Amino acid sequence: MFSSFGFAYPWVLLLLLLIPAILWYRRKKGDGLSPMLYSKAGVAAKFSDIRSRLSNLPFYLDLAALSLLIIALARPQTDLSEESVYAEGIDICVVLDVSGSMLAKDFEPNRLEAAKSITREFVTGRENDRLGLVIFAKDAFTQCPLTVDHNALITLMDETQSGLLEDGTAIGNAIASGVNRLKDSESKSKVMILLTDGVNNAGEIDPNTASEIAVQFGIRIYTIGVGTIGEAPYDVPDAFGSRRVMMPVEIDEPLMQKIAGDTGGKYFRATDNAKLENIYKEIDRLERTRIEVSSFKRKSELFIIFVSLALEFLLLSRLLAFTWLRRLP
Repeated sequence: MFSSFGFAYPWVLLLLLLIPAILWYRRKKGDGLSPMLYSKAGVAAKFSDIRSRLSNLPFYLDLAALSLLIIALARPQTDLSEESVYAEGIDICVVLDVSGSMLAKDFEPNRLEAAKSITREFVTGRENDRLGLVIFAKDAFTQCPLTVDHNALITLMDETQSGLLEDGTAIGNAIASGVNRLKDSESKSKVMILLTDGVNNAGEIDPNTASEIAVQFGIRIYTIGVGTIGEAPYDVPDAFGSRRVMMPVEIDEPLMQKIAGDTGGKYFRATDNAKLENIYKEIDRLERTRIEVSSFKRKSELFIIFVSLALEFLLLSRLLAFTWLRRLP
């Protein structure tokens, strides 16, 4: 909210030109006092006190009152401008693969940590949205329900590690868990971001069946396949600690494309950190929160302040003129 000062009738302020005209006329004509003769200079000295110096104060108070009344006639007022912001948030559930293959080193430092880091940036940029997190491997688990407390979500995301769930890739169960988080949402826009690097090989729910359920609840799914083309380096534990081997990257892209297409979303392939970051930026652009801003103005009249001051000046002027600063005829 902000305010501006102005006048309803600014042309009335031209009357203020009367003030210097009155001062000029008074100086030309004098103060209206007649000279007095004293027999001794000492008698005149008695009158050269503070009262004689302030003898013109009532006149100047009257002049100030006239100035304030002219300003009041111009109707000073403030315009209070206010804005009302309405944000229609989007409910977004991030469904993140935490299977063992997400530790592959084709991303820096690995697929899972890269996904967490870039998802964290995505979350911090969605101030008006509720977000949740589902993690999955052989089964799916809600790590964080939909919330506007993005700091809590980020904390739970940071605690997410591979090995929390038995290894495997249950894409159908993952989608079903995401649907369960979003199905009761009253938001007009419900979105799921499914990020995986594998092929569905576990779970009781078929991915196509799960995506059909998502369609029934109006949930749009963006699918992201994570992994380089061909083979990716992977650290395998052995008797001496670990050794790095190359493993084939197997992503069921036809399934990911079908899930995205059936639900009105889009499929993306991320082969490194930069591409994954760009994918999140595109999703962020596609799913923007709708914000409505309505503005209105309210005027506040200030003339009563100037009238009150003018009356006080006039009262003080008359009080002084008939008491302490009273002039003899």
